[in-house]
Amino acid sequence: MRLTTDMKELMQSIGKEQAIKLYNSGWWKTKSHREVAKFQLLTRELIVPFEVFHEAVEKSLGRPIWTHEFASSNIDNILMEFFGEADPPSER
Repeated sequence: MRLTTDMKELMQSIGKEQAIKLYNSGWWKTKSHREVAKFQLLTRELIVPFEVFHEAVEKSLGRPIWTHEFASSNIDNILMEFFGEADPPSER
């Protein structure tokens, strides 16, 4: 799969009410790190506790992730790495 250079285009909004419902449901407790990371990476609203998301991305990518990498200007790099379209930063 070839992804765009503006990966944020893949992100979808589910709306505040749905995000709150998902967050409160604890849906991530039965999912793999990769499933949690993928669903949250593709959802604009935060639908899991940030520390859960952070750990899920680290486990999925197999490397430490600095919190600044989640900033809007850097999230494309994480998305491209997650979907196999880019190497980790140290390898770029």
